[in-house]
Amino acid sequence: MRFADDPDHPPCAFIWTAPRQLHEQSKEKLELYFETTRAMECSFFEDLDDRQIGENEILFFNWESIRQENNVYIRENEQDNNLSSIIERTREAGRAIVLIIDESHFHAQAETSQGLISSISPNLTIEVSATPVMQNPDKMVGVDIGDVKAEEMIKKAVILNEDFKSIVRHGRTDTIKSELAGSMDEFVLREALKKRDDLYRAYKAEGVAVNPLLLIQLPDRHGQADEDRQMMIVRTLKDKHGISIQNGKLAIYLSENKENLENLTRNDSEVDVLIFKQAIALGWDCPRAHILVLFREWHSPVFSIQTLGRIMRVSEPERGYYDNDILNFAYVYTNIADIEIKEDIGRGYVVIHTSKRITAYKPLGLPSVHRRRHREQTRLNPLFTHLFLEEAHTYELGKKIKTKDQRVQPAFISDWKTENIDTVAGGHIRADVRIDRASDMDLQRLFDYFARKNLSPFHPEDRSVGRLKESIYQFFGKQLEMTRADHFREIINIVLSESNRPHIEAVIDSAKRAYIAATEKREREIVGDVWEVPERLAFSDGYSETDTKKSVMGPFYSDERWQSEKAFIDFLERPRNGVLWWFKNGDRDATFFAVPYQEGDDWSPFYVDFVVIMKNGSIRLFDPHGIHLADFSAKSDGLRDYVAQLRKKGRKVFGGIVANTDPRRFTGQWMVYEGEGKKAQEGKWDNWTLLEL
Repeated sequence: MRFADDPDHPPCAFIWTAPRQLHEQSKEKLELYFETTRAMECSFFEDLDDRQIGENEILFFNWESIRQENNVYIRENEQDNNLSSIIERTREAGRAIVLIIDESHFHAQAETSQGLISSISPNLTIEVSATPVMQNPDKMVGVDIGDVKAEEMIKKAVILNEDFKSIVRHGRTDTIKSELAGSMDEFVLREALKKRDDLYRAYKAEGVAVNPLLLIQLPDRHGQADEDRQMMIVRTLKDKHGISIQNGKLAIYLSENKENLENLTRNDSEVDVLIFKQAIALGWDCPRAHILVLFREWHSPVFSIQTLGRIMRVSEPERGYYDNDILNFAYVYTNIADIEIKEDIGRGYVVIHTSKRITAYKPLGLPSVHRRRHREQTRLNPLFTHLFLEEAHTYELGKKIKTKDQRVQPAFISDWKTENIDTVAGGHIRADVRIDRASDMDLQRLFDYFARKNLSPFHPEDRSVGRLKESIYQFFGKQLEMTRADHFREIINIVLSESNRPHIEAVIDSAKRAYIAATEKREREIVGDVWEVPERLAFSDGYSETDTKKSVMGPFYSDERWQSEKAFIDFLERPRNGVLWWFKNGDRDATFFAVPYQEGDDWSPFYVDFVVIMKNGSIRLFDPHGIHLADFSAKSDGLRDYVAQLRKKGRKVFGGIVANTDPRRFTGQWMVYEGEGKKAQEGKWDNWTLLEL
């Protein structure tokens, strides 16, 4: 939409092509996206007005069918309603053609596809693919997987064969050998179904209506052995797990057999398992898909974006990640040997090590804190509408604006001209005429420009534009009883009139300031919860298994980055001390334990490195934190205050910052500091206590 609004090119019409039925999926998704802004019109051939593509209209069609010469929209017909005629009329109306090829790696380089591109002769071609194959592109724009994770649009990682050991074999290409390699298919399937049940219970505990979907991908070939395998899977699911086509819990998507596909992609669909081949994998969008099963006769031992992409999406993109971390990962179960991970996935995204909490663990119930998750710094959420209405009330906007005989004035168009913005829907609007006869689309474009112009410092993406416009519409509905449905033209003329714009803009500015203040406060806000040692943790191939006897997580994986931590673990592992078990803490979200500490006027979470449980039941909290670091004092005081508060409540909790009297080789004595942070001095141990366990 930002491209369409760019004044440096003529008005644009868009053609969106995709293989198979993906064009229908894309149309549905974009219609939802533009539902609020109404900035783009999404159409099939039969929806076009005047047999041409309108400005900011997207024509969707299936690439494979349209390239067939006998297709009704390719061949000439009496109605003169074929693709070439539609494109010709669109160009005659002064619109440039932008061609978007979805899943371009699948078809765009084929000779027939290139021929169709040539016949369309677009002004601009945009090819979209997770695995691009392009010949001499003018420009390639990539999206880093880390950025997508930061937006919480995809899961944190894909866990391969959880609870089964895997090793990486380094060579010309690195491959992964798993403990599951060579196992019976039925065993692999059982493990995957157990994980699906775990996820179902976790979603239910979160109060979320998501039924996690398990995908079974069959080899993309035909033969008696493949048919026998399919029958075995269907029979096993029905007889041993109560999942069948008849009870609606099993769906099948094969060229020769399609069952229970209606509403399959809905988060609350009753289908638990889907059997499919590669055909559905291409571009298929089902966010609730969580687990992928691949058997050893699968067509390739290479894992790529195209293989794993079906289970990478988060179930609720607007919500992002869940507090229960089990829901933030995708899972693959396979008995394939020597799996290769392609670089297009991103290093570390496929996780091969998992560690589980010991069965003898007893709940701790430790108070903990973490930062509240948020994604409002660059976009407007529903809070903005609430603040806009509050600011409008305070400003008395309803009394200050004029509602009778208001209209957009030519001066507003002239303002655009100074910024080289002089086109609106339907052609050029001259700055020396009134636009009483402007179409609804013209007015919508004017209103869109007004909203984008007033969004700074927020990114003018379409949802934020829609949020701002919706806030104005709500004001008119609540304060002036003018609804968008009945007073669309009047509202826009009132807002954009010369006398009213300054008042509207003043309220927008004050609402933005209030929104920024609120989101910055949330940025710093920490929230409390009750923490337990995680049931499972996942680790990438940068970690290696380390032999320990007292770790609460087994096996224990370490990257051994810090010599101080390794030395302290050796201290905890001494056989004749009073340690029952210890936990090496992490440093992110609510998964790990943190105490609050004060940095200036703000509070932050301090993720203490070690939680130690003694045989007498007491809890020890230790952090091998160098005294020379700038935040020593603040963190030490935060931990000391936390311990003091719990001890007042009768909890047997002790702890503090720990350091070794030999800070280079760590062969000295371990000391713990429990006093005021400002009184600690580097190299002086007189106010430290010998740590005895």
